[in-house]
Amino acid sequence: MTQRRNESRRVLIACLAGTVLACRASIAEPTTGRLSQAATTVVDPGVRAGAPSGGGPLPGLGADEAAFFADGLARFQQLECVTGCDHFGLGPRFNSTQCSSCHSQPSVGGTAPSANPLVAVATAGGAANTLPWFIAADGPIRVARLKLDQDGTPNGGVFALFVVTGRTDASGCNIAQYDFSPAGEPLSGQGGNPNVSFRIPTPLFGSGLIEAIPDSAILGNMEATAAQASLLGICGHPNTVSGAPNRSGNDGTISRFGWKAQNKSLLLFAGEAYNVEIGVTNQLFPQERDETPGCVFNPTPEDTLNMSASTNEGVLSDIEAFANFMRLLAPCEPAPDTASTASGRYAFQTIGCALCHTPSLPTGASIASGSATSFSAALSGQTVNLYSDLLVHHMGEGLEDGITQGEAGPDEFRTAPLWGLGQRAYFLHDGRTASVLEAVEAHRSTGSEANQVVENFNQLSPGEQQDLVDFLRSL
Repeated sequence: MTQRRNESRRVLIACLAGTVLACRASIAEPTTGRLSQAATTVVDPGVRAGAPSGGGPLPGLGADEAAFFADGLARFQQLECVTGCDHFGLGPRFNSTQCSSCHSQPSVGGTAPSANPLVAVATAGGAANTLPWFIAADGPIRVARLKLDQDGTPNGGVFALFVVTGRTDASGCNIAQYDFSPAGEPLSGQGGNPNVSFRIPTPLFGSGLIEAIPDSAILGNMEATAAQASLLGICGHPNTVSGAPNRSGNDGTISRFGWKAQNKSLLLFAGEAYNVEIGVTNQLFPQERDETPGCVFNPTPEDTLNMSASTNEGVLSDIEAFANFMRLLAPCEPAPDTASTASGRYAFQTIGCALCHTPSLPTGASIASGSATSFSAALSGQTVNLYSDLLVHHMGEGLEDGITQGEAGPDEFRTAPLWGLGQRAYFLHDGRTASVLEAVEAHRSTGSEANQVVENFNQLSPGEQQDLVDFLRSL
């Protein structure tokens, strides 16, 4: 059975590889600035008002799942220090002091908020950090990566914004912040040091449902849309070498989390973020990223299982609790339909947006907690209205970030899920814009698979464009 399944997958990949070669040859060159001309009468209504559309637990959780969700939510908001507190391990280099500071728009579990919390984080606890040029009080949270090392070899790693130097709980540590100069434009993050690339936090709503989508559903959708997509120059994500979707280097299954679909699971996502963003070593990433003498204050790993805990939840490490929170976090709910949003949904389908932003994919039989014979009712057999194919696509020179992760190259990005878009404050991988219209326009550049779709958008009347924008803001 396994051999037959693997052979079927190889045949599918070989067929898709041929489609990809034809598709890449058909990518349209971008047209001139027609979008900006038509858009003069089209308005992005901005962040949708009202109560947050996400942030609660998935409906239908069992009692045990609900308890672990509440525990994970509490730990996701905990404030980290260096030493001498309940939650220690911050630094020596870090980007923030709690998970929820970066994932808070429109509620805990979301993405970068409008008011940037990193302004206060920079000097919290007595730290002597200065704000990097791309961190503005009214701009997005950004993580910085360096494209190349000094010798010109590829890097791609995260370079933390802040250090613990000067904090009252880090006496004796005197490391310097990384210098990201020369400076560019703070709000857009554009210009400045050409060796620096930025990412904003991805929203986490509905992550457990995404994790529960079988590989076969992703591949089946890819196969079903390949012929139609190739006519528009859309290649799915086939790898340019083997024709395969972006896969985990460990077990060959499809990875799906992060801007380039570089992380396989929510546990891996949590462990990496705890170490890279906050500086807390854990059982997945047990070494400090900076081991400068005088700056390593705790035994490692700092986050571990607590085998003497008196409660089930207390046994878990923080990263396991974070993963439970994300796994059981409900997706955002769209706004009720209007005549405009219904019309916009139709346009979204007809001009080709849905060929990458797949409206829905199904989950399989998934376990959140319990025995191997007890499936999670909240995660199993669900329709996931994520608006993503979970593959990576070439987005062209305009969005290229110069970073390769796994088999996703410098201009390749995972199709960003659109659910919850209506209440997001910033768009694109680097948060360069707060405008849906500008985000659409940015999809068009030399080498982008979206060029023909953007041209189709340009061909719509201003009223139809407005309907499509209203639809996106209703999600």
